[in-house]
Amino acid sequence: MRILIIDTYYPAFLDSFYTRHVGLGNGPYAEQHQALMDECFGTSDFYSSNLIALGHEAAEIVANCEPLQRQWAKENGLAFEKWILGKRGVIPWPRRILSDDWLYPVLIAQVKSYRPDVLHIQDMNGTSASFLREVRRFVKLITGQIACPMNPDADFREYDLVLSSFPHFVERFRKEGLHSEYFNLGFEPRVLKKIENGPQHRVVFVGGFSSEHDERVRLLEEIAESCPIDIWGYGIDSLSKDSVLRQFHHGELWALDMYQVLFNSAIAINHHINVAESFANNMRLYEATGVGTMLITDDKENLSSLFEPGKEVAAYHSAGEAIELIHHYLEHEAERKKIASAGQARTLREHTYRNRMEQFVSIASHYLK
Repeated sequence: MRILIIDTYYPAFLDSFYTRHVGLGNGPYAEQHQALMDECFGTSDFYSSNLIALGHEAAEIVANCEPLQRQWAKENGLAFEKWILGKRGVIPWPRRILSDDWLYPVLIAQVKSYRPDVLHIQDMNGTSASFLREVRRFVKLITGQIACPMNPDADFREYDLVLSSFPHFVERFRKEGLHSEYFNLGFEPRVLKKIENGPQHRVVFVGGFSSEHDERVRLLEEIAESCPIDIWGYGIDSLSKDSVLRQFHHGELWALDMYQVLFNSAIAINHHINVAESFANNMRLYEATGVGTMLITDDKENLSSLFEPGKEVAAYHSAGEAIELIHHYLEHEAERKKIASAGQARTLREHTYRNRMEQFVSIASHYLK
């Protein structure tokens, strides 16, 4: 099976990445791509590497990474330039500049070149239906994955299959006449070889703040009033000027830097986005437990199917319970480490991207038939 995965990365991370890697944007596509994958941002190459290990052909594309995508176009003979009429003194003078219209033309060319059996879209909100119609003739099956707020005007009818780690999304899609399957996120064990001991933290939270996280903000503000907590993430400007969280915020944190902080922390706090409703699903469940840190997470009706509360993670129903759990496990190190170890063992046994890709292949094979 040939699988092509199209993803997008946060622009702030891409800006930071190329700022740190001066000159890389002019390098070969393969060199840029590998350097980007080595950062382990999001799902990185966790899908493709595990699919390849299972005997399939697979590749990842970072659709909105302009230096990378323009380099692919250059190496494959695609010119994205346009003529404009300027002046030299008073004399009109035509000259060529780079065209801004590059994203979908490059993607279409890449899909046409790869001709996958399965085209998998990670950013369904950010992918146009017209693009999917355009590449339909080059692929056998178009799948997408989503577990975030959907755009009000989102049109997913071009997908043959929609995957989600939200059970209620799966039910909704099926009611709308779409094929949909439950499919979880996971952890990549290779990350463990890339992180090391560093500055130690007692309690940390890594995540975002927005209008979709108002419950999270209230929770963390209550926790911060009771015990010190180190916070990283985007969206701090969305908080009120007098929010106590501002004094504990250390900036944005991405990729390996995020794993590094989680790894060197005694406790990681997790809280789901509002749209998750009563279901546990986010990446932090697996990232924190995967690196061997004790996770204290909001209790959800399906949490026990992923981890055993009290033995592999700790679960709270309110800010008060979360605070009690934090104080208890800071004071009882042996208990904390036992739960952290059990949580990591569960993740490395059942929640790796190797596990997930085995499931993906099974699902895709069924729909390809």
